[in-house]
Amino acid sequence: MSAIPPGSGPRPLPAARRTGRAALVGAACTALAVALTGCGGEGDPDAGTNGMGKLPAAKIEAKARAAAQRAETVRLSGSVVSQGRTYKLDMSLAKDGAKGELTTKAAAFQLLRIGEALYLKADAAFWAGEKSGRSGAPGQAAGKLDGKYVKVPAKDPVYQRFSGFTDKETLLAGLLGLHGKLTAGDRGDLGGVRTIRLAAGAGSGGTLDVSLEGTPYPLRLQRAGGAGVVRMADWGKRVDLKAPDKDQVVDYGARISGGDR
Repeated sequence: MSAIPPGSGPRPLPAARRTGRAALVGAACTALAVALTGCGGEGDPDAGTNGMGKLPAAKIEAKARAAAQRAETVRLSGSVVSQGRTYKLDMSLAKDGAKGELTTKAAAFQLLRIGEALYLKADAAFWAGEKSGRSGAPGQAAGKLDGKYVKVPAKDPVYQRFSGFTDKETLLAGLLGLHGKLTAGDRGDLGGVRTIRLAAGAGSGGTLDVSLEGTPYPLRLQRAGGAGVVRMADWGKRVDLKAPDKDQVVDYGARISGGDR
């Protein structure tokens, strides 16, 4: 067997080339480490978040509720089922009032509350239904309210039924209730904002998506029993509340309804 001629085998890399290759490998690992726990590691779903994903479900819910309570304003949109009726809503709520629109199967109307004063703007058909229990000609009377802001008396059934939709604290307290053992896990994205989902009773008691970015605001609620889905947005954004012009307001004094429908 012939000997291998001197110098014919693989030659070691020059020191400069070895150093360059090591530098490239090191740079690659450094870049990957931004998203990974290390070269060859797994992704960290909580990287760059507010840390809610690392907390127990009950703590996430508590922090989301606290954030919602502290916020001065919020916009709620979606649908809710209340007392057997389905309402579509788009309401901007502040601590001292609210404005927006409610839609039912029968009608659509605008709500505006400034302090204790509640105004409702609807068409004649809506008011004809509200006034149907009163004597006289409800159609004629309702026609005078068509397209006007009606200042609703506090003791009227209309006020009792709809004022809750204009009260931030009351509305959120009712909506944010989850029923059953809480679990957390599913990650998602709402409008470009990363979220973590809380599920109550394996989802049958409702789900709540909470922001993983910045303040842990609740962003979407699916209510238990198919009682509606509500989006929550514009937390802390200014809500301009202005009373209607006087020529657009009808004030009916102590009572406008003839009874609840």
